[in-house]
Amino acid sequence: MADWLFLIPLLPLAAFAVNILAGRGYIGDKAHWVSVPAVFASWLLSIFVFLDIRDTDHAISQHLFTWIPSGTFDVQVNLFADQLTAIMLLVVTSVGLLVHVYSIGYMHGDGGYYRFFAYLPLFVFSMLMLVLADNFLLLFVFWEAVGLCSYF
Repeated sequence: MADWLFLIPLLPLAAFAVNILAGRGYIGDKAHWVSVPAVFASWLLSIFVFLDIRDTDHAISQHLFTWIPSGTFDVQVNLFADQLTAIMLLVVTSVGLLVHVYSIGYMHGDGGYYRFFAYLPLFVFSMLMLVLADNFLLLFVFWEAVGLCSYF
């Protein structure tokens, strides 16, 4: 399961990218067809991570890349999941999935439907990265990203 940890936040980010790159003219009022399955898949993976971690004392740490290499100081982008993180992953993906599903009907016919479903997976991605952050700089960056996504 440690090899799949990066997919949990990556799937909503991919949904955001597909919705933005495809554009309003191509996707339009079907933007939820991209967003909801991505968040659902993240929810399923979060369940698997929770089941993998719940009865053990081990944590999952996954190195993604080095963000800022600077001499002896490096800022690593790592994902970290322990028992508390696994519970929070379930909370974030469950609430995110429920918001996505509810919003299909609630936003139906609204002029901002496409934009809403384009940015909602970005919010879920930011929240998941906030939960999975391995260091304070990454946590701060995604804390700000959550606030920025709330603005849109």
